[in-house]
Amino acid sequence: MSKTWFITGTSRGFGRSWTKAALERGDKVAATARDTDSLKDLAEQFGDALLPIALDVTDRDAAFAAVQRAHEHFGRLDVVVNNAGYGHFGFIEELTEAEVRAQLETNVLGALWVTQAAIPLLREQGSGHVVQISSIGGVGAFAGLGAYHASKWALEGFSEALSHEVAPFGVKVTLVEPGGYATDWSTDSAVHSEPNPAYQQLREARAAQRGSYVTPGPDATVAAVFAAVDAENPPLRLLLSGRAYDIAQNLYAERLKTWAEWEDATRSADHG
Repeated sequence: MSKTWFITGTSRGFGRSWTKAALERGDKVAATARDTDSLKDLAEQFGDALLPIALDVTDRDAAFAAVQRAHEHFGRLDVVVNNAGYGHFGFIEELTEAEVRAQLETNVLGALWVTQAAIPLLREQGSGHVVQISSIGGVGAFAGLGAYHASKWALEGFSEALSHEVAPFGVKVTLVEPGGYATDWSTDSAVHSEPNPAYQQLREARAAQRGSYVTPGPDATVAAVFAAVDAENPPLRLLLSGRAYDIAQNLYAERLKTWAEWEDATRSADHG
């Protein structure tokens, strides 16, 4: 059966890839972007199957209105994808208040507003799937991306809680955790703090490390994402890319090892 999608951040990257692929397989898509001009070619190609909606996800009222408009236009929503977001590069000491607030406004609150708008509709119809685009940076954290990690860990936390809250109503939740892909996340759409010279050596080392990996394009993720949204029992978390899988495995192996080493101290805290 065809599905009706609501996808944020569809002007480029993952959002555009998934929008185009969904339309190509016969689904309908309400596609949001700050500037819907980027969707004109898809609108011409797919006609009424695509509903472009201009949206800044940080505007709560606008997010609610966009979800409601999509639901009224198509009659239902099956998959709600919170993809809009960006990466902020900066060491913790470098971050300004405005930079941190902007990162959280988009990556956390933007996803929260769309989720809050969609849940009553999905709950009422007794089905639906909320797909939150997190990151391998929602599993582990690395130098120079503290604000971004804070946003993705927050997204992971509220989405896992949500999964327990909406399961009785037949609504599913999946956190998609991509590794590195050839999008503009680290280039055109990225924001950078004013660099502190004290971190220059570490900054260069991190940049060299990121640059050493050959990354696939966002179209490579389509099959895995469709497998999750089409599954009867989709996963709460879906890693994308072998690199993301390996990083997650290593991170959890290290955490389990440390917890085991400190088990005696941990259990000693059971007694006053």
